[in-house]
Amino acid sequence: MKKPIDPEGLLLSRAASDSGFRERLRVKPRETIEAELGVRLAEDHEIHVHEQTPAATHVVLPPRSRLSAAEREAARTGAASLEFLRRTMHDPAPPVRPPLPKRARPDRTGATAAALVRAARESIRRALGFLESNLDENGAWHCIRFNVANPDIPRHFERPPFVSALCALALESSGEPRARAMCASTREYVASTIEYPGLWRYYRHLPQDLDSTSLASLLIGTHPWIALGRNVPPILANRDGEGRFLTWVLAADEPGVVSTFRIEADPVVNANVIAYLGDHPETRAAQRWLEALIADGRAEGSSKWYPDPVAIYYAAARTVIRVQPALDRLRPVLVDRVLALGDAKGDFGNVLRAAQAVSALHWVGGVERLDAKRQVEEFIDSQREDGSWPELLAFGDQTLKWGTVGQIGHGSEAVTSAFCTEALERLVEVLSD
Repeated sequence: MKKPIDPEGLLLSRAASDSGFRERLRVKPRETIEAELGVRLAEDHEIHVHEQTPAATHVVLPPRSRLSAAEREAARTGAASLEFLRRTMHDPAPPVRPPLPKRARPDRTGATAAALVRAARESIRRALGFLESNLDENGAWHCIRFNVANPDIPRHFERPPFVSALCALALESSGEPRARAMCASTREYVASTIEYPGLWRYYRHLPQDLDSTSLASLLIGTHPWIALGRNVPPILANRDGEGRFLTWVLAADEPGVVSTFRIEADPVVNANVIAYLGDHPETRAAQRWLEALIADGRAEGSSKWYPDPVAIYYAAARTVIRVQPALDRLRPVLVDRVLALGDAKGDFGNVLRAAQAVSALHWVGGVERLDAKRQVEEFIDSQREDGSWPELLAFGDQTLKWGTVGQIGHGSEAVTSAFCTEALERLVEVLSD
């Protein structure tokens, strides 16, 4: 069933014309909504349906902010306060661990696909053990904020909901019990950071943004605000004159630290929003723009936040499968674009790039063009003893192209390891066929 752009409006429309449905919606709202929309709603969230009559009017107040007036003011002016920024970014992070020394690779000549599947499954379990130990008590994932141009600037841990959503969506590829448990814990954390009517922000001193909002919404689709599409109107209102989705959701009382030059249509942000909203007339202009950008070979260098084109193709490939058949024409193009990032042996430069390339190809139907056995061996051999893969640049504002500040990077061993786990799960599927 195609996801409606206005689920709540659909319910009201049917209730207006179907008295039996109206009564069921009033008496058993949860069961009725789940049956009508084909969704599961979070069990810890109450659902109430009120019926107005000529003699009774209901005024529904939005929920109170999680922050006090003083806290909101501190967030609004936080960019000017070093102490506030320190609290926002949490604790100083340790230096990057050096890469693994060159070591002799095991001789796997003649290794069967079944043997490599077993080795990959063991690698996945070790990775999950590492990831489990790095999740905090609330289910949040750790990332590290650093300066690409100046390594002497202190590195800080951060726990924004965006990073947790990004990693949990990758980890959903695994059916391992520990992976499912981590994803469940992370969903609770991401849900605890939601702001009415279903928006998120990266840092408290930044405005709400559509990248965080779309990924978090994809992750916690059972939350009633998301299932009923409460956040769709503000998302649709955040488009430019060409119908492309803008990154920041700027309101009169939002933090003012995002200058106008930082409001741009980013391909990954647009891909993520389209993946959440689905194929509808309201997303068609953004779809056409994203499709043309990739088909015409203009994706590289087009993203402020994702300097590596493989991240753009990864997000676009995930969107293709979520809105099919709307973007199916992009499948062969994406296959060619991703494969062109590797060399003749299928080496993509580092394990994070390789992981995103493998998953992107899995989604658009080109993963069989890789040497799956070799890819599995590369992931296994680059994994540390503790189950992790190296910290690598995952996203960030890398250049001064878009304004007067930049060169901030984000990544961590946990982020890399989540994507590598996802890629190994995809490769296991290939080798198991």
